[in-house]
Amino acid sequence: MKYIFIVNPRAGAEDTTAKLRAATESLPQAADCEIYVTKAPRDATEYVCAWCDAHPGEAVRFIACGGDGTVNEVFSGAAGKENVSVSCYPCGSGNDFVKAFGGAEKFLDIPALLTAPEQPLDLLKVGDRWSDNVVNFGFDTTVAITINEEREKTGHGNKNAYTKGVIKALLTAMKNEFTVKADGVVLNPGGKALLCTVANGQYVGGSFKCAPKAKTDDGLIEVCLIKPISRLRFVKILKPYTNGEHIDSADMKDIVIYRQAKKVEVSAPAGFAYSLDGEIIYENNFTVEIVPGALRLAVPE
Repeated sequence: MKYIFIVNPRAGAEDTTAKLRAATESLPQAADCEIYVTKAPRDATEYVCAWCDAHPGEAVRFIACGGDGTVNEVFSGAAGKENVSVSCYPCGSGNDFVKAFGGAEKFLDIPALLTAPEQPLDLLKVGDRWSDNVVNFGFDTTVAITINEEREKTGHGNKNAYTKGVIKALLTAMKNEFTVKADGVVLNPGGKALLCTVANGQYVGGSFKCAPKAKTDDGLIEVCLIKPISRLRFVKILKPYTNGEHIDSADMKDIVIYRQAKKVEVSAPAGFAYSLDGEIIYENNFTVEIVPGALRLAVPE
């Protein structure tokens, strides 16, 4: 099997290319390892697709080395390809995807990434795009836009950007206009909400356990919509939401709408934006569907 480490040099606080190159050169499988350093956004997806087209049927494991954006790009390129598995070396600022599998630490053992057993991974399909983790909008999108702006300023991700994003959203995004249907049922007939998460994974924003019941291989989307609330109440619910206690909280039953679904439809006014694994997309009508077993994911034991 070939092992290709796809490295985003801008992920996290430092470029890990040299560290990964040195680590792979000392492995017993060194002759089968390659490192590819991405050059621009979407480059990882294009590279994976081109490699698979040039090596049809060859067994390969692509390892995304970066944050959640890098994971999304690599997984998007590998989706549906034969004899392909994926994994990740999480070195971004949030690393949300791997939290559903126990956290980043177990994925930082490079030898274990090569020998890790594979398991099926569902993906979310949004038009011609894929999401491995969460599609979210409303309050969360304002946070994500701020994070991206900070990344453009500094050249890398940083955890302080999440705090800045939350503060901005508290001032500007407490009541957002959009309507959500889950398997044809309208969740918010009034067309207003604080936020909504459409999830395959469990975490978003670096620390918020938005979908605590999510499983990445059950063929279901976790949909959680929170109705508009005051800033004071927002402060009160922040801790249970962060800890993933909001779905079962008696104190939040009046504002939380939770469903499992296979298809989610969203309609909103022109200029609407949503976040797909951290990437901001401007689109006011879109559909999210689950694709069971779209990838084979290598998870170290």
